[in-house]
Amino acid sequence: MPSRRFVKWLTTSAAVIIALLLLLLVFASFYMLDLALGDLSGKDLASRRDILAEEAPDVLEWADSLNRCGIMRDTTMTTHDGRRLHAVYAAATDSTTRTIVIIHGYTCNVYSSLKIARMFRDSLHLNIFMPELHGHGQSDGEEVQMGWKDADDILEWIPTVTSLFCDGDSAKIVLQGVSMGAATTMNVSGKENIPQIKCFIEDCGYTSVWDELSHELKGRYDLPDFPLLHSTSLLCKLRYGWSFKEASSVEMVKRCQKPMLFIHGDNDDFVPSWMVHPLYEAKSQPKSLWVTKGTDHAHSFRDYPKEYELRVKAFLDASGMPSE
Repeated sequence: MPSRRFVKWLTTSAAVIIALLLLLLVFASFYMLDLALGDLSGKDLASRRDILAEEAPDVLEWADSLNRCGIMRDTTMTTHDGRRLHAVYAAATDSTTRTIVIIHGYTCNVYSSLKIARMFRDSLHLNIFMPELHGHGQSDGEEVQMGWKDADDILEWIPTVTSLFCDGDSAKIVLQGVSMGAATTMNVSGKENIPQIKCFIEDCGYTSVWDELSHELKGRYDLPDFPLLHSTSLLCKLRYGWSFKEASSVEMVKRCQKPMLFIHGDNDDFVPSWMVHPLYEAKSQPKSLWVTKGTDHAHSFRDYPKEYELRVKAFLDASGMPSE
């Protein structure tokens, strides 16, 4: 039979080990949260401009020419909780009540939206409005919101959008987003029903923040969800007021009654391709799905520019936003 001294030593050792493991878990949770939500490279406007200048110099020259002519302009909004958010907008070539709100992805900014913005403005003849999300570009913020709380910010932008190009009641708005912007778009779709918002286009969005971070945790570090993802989600709830599981685009599209176009590349391993199917299945009609062959993350427009334009035009026509 073990002595009292041995039992006491064993109990103390176990307590120390458990305390150390808990301390390690807390440290790892802070690290993971900062890694996932603290990478604000989207504030680096110069680098994003340089990337655009290398990949599509004609698009940058197009944007610069609109700036010089005073067609493309900046605007700001102060949110209900005092944050200053930034956006860029431009009227279509001909007067129209139709406006596209283009929502960028993770750690991006307005320069990331310009390629597709030119298509929407010059080919499909929509006004364009490009908000920079919390913590991105010139908008205030110290962390990425993964499209969850960003949805509320987009709703706060809508009165500005409706007043810029026409009488507010006659405005016809479509929301389009890529990746985290797509998650934002879907999250807006399940919130307040604003009559001027007619339809939604989500391009390679994730089912939930939990699913996306679980995918990254497994892919990058070969780690299971438990316990790190659980503890990090709890830390996010304590620090920022929301958890990874509640940030579910699947649950939000279930509430959406307006048309939605789902787009995803079948070779996407960042937001894995399988995610588009539960999203599409969760959405009631009207809805459309386009899975692009051989396309990796966020490159459907790059790989299929003409078909992208044609499919979007057909979707807008069917959704009550035909060309005027």
